Amino acid sequence: MPKTNIILKLIGRLLLHLVFWCMVLLFFTYFFGAENKNYSETLLFSLFLMPITIATTYVSIYKLIPDYLITKRYFLFVLYSLYTIIISGYLIMLSIFFSLIYISNFEYTNMNPITRNIILVTTAVYLVTIIVSAFKLLKLNFKNTSKANNLEKKILETQLKLKEQELNYLKMQIHPHFLFNTLNTMYGFALKKADEAPEMILKLSNLLDYLLYKVDKPFVLLTDEINHIKDYIELEKLRFNNTLSIDLKCNTISENIKIAPMLFLPFIENSFKHGALINGVLVIKISITCTDKNIHFYIENTYKKSEVSTKGIGLENMQKRLDLLYKDHYNLKIETKSDTFKVNLELKTL
Repeated sequence: MPKTNIILKLIGRLLLHLVFWCMVLLFFTYFFGAENKNYSETLLFSLFLMPITIATTYVSIYKLIPDYLITKRYFLFVLYSLYTIIISGYLIMLSIFFSLIYISNFEYTNMNPITRNIILVTTAVYLVTIIVSAFKLLKLNFKNTSKANNLEKKILETQLKLKEQELNYLKMQIHPHFLFNTLNTMYGFALKKADEAPEMILKLSNLLDYLLYKVDKPFVLLTDEINHIKDYIELEKLRFNNTLSIDLKCNTISENIKIAPMLFLPFIENSFKHGALINGVLVIKISITCTDKNIHFYIENTYKKSEVSTKGIGLENMQKRLDLLYKDHYNLKIETKSDTFKVNLELKTL
């Protein structure tokens, strides 16, 4: 902040305090002069009382409250508050003696009835102190609340950035794995100069377009994700030829439901990677159904127990992504039977 702005802010603050204490002086003059027609004497008494009121108030709002009450040092707050009350009470007594000696010339009967009432004088002083202290507490509470909200916002923003970085890291692990398998398949067909190679290149082009332009979005349409899965399956069909039996069922798929991209594919990749041929055939069954509130994904494949690993990087990554994107909104079950590996995933639509 420029020095000029600091000076202007300080001047404005001083003027505000000056106006406030002038109003307090008027209040004292009116209050103590209620039963006295000689306002000059009342004003003189009020002027004598003002330094006591100002000192007591400033000790409260600039020392007792911020240093002891706000910091929860309650014992010291009570102790120093008691000291303040004793000292200010003694000074208030002096102000009454001042009224008796200087203003009334030792004539008790000539004293203003209110100014000789120590309870009313003390109440007037502490009333100002209490009102200003209450305002100070509200101001500090608002300031602390604002700081806490800003800090919480920064923490949430930091957590969000960390989650985004972790998600990007997990996606980077998924994509190369998928591309590696696909390119290996294409390489094999290229060596054989198979007629299916152009079709594979077209399918791969569609998949790359999906990876480059849609997978970085937080959510995509479920229908687009399914089309992506179908392209992947078509590539795998070309690789496996007659050794693959795959059944994909997609029922009641709404056009409006969205899902995190590349969420189902690692499970499907896992079934091709770790699945085993039983009687010369790899059998894979996939089912995707959805309602307005839930998406159900199911896949099973044949396997041999010695050949499958449920701890692969794909499944571990999927568990982490689900925790980040669908925390408390998904249910994942992975089970193995004698010759079948199954995955059941239920998601709540977001």
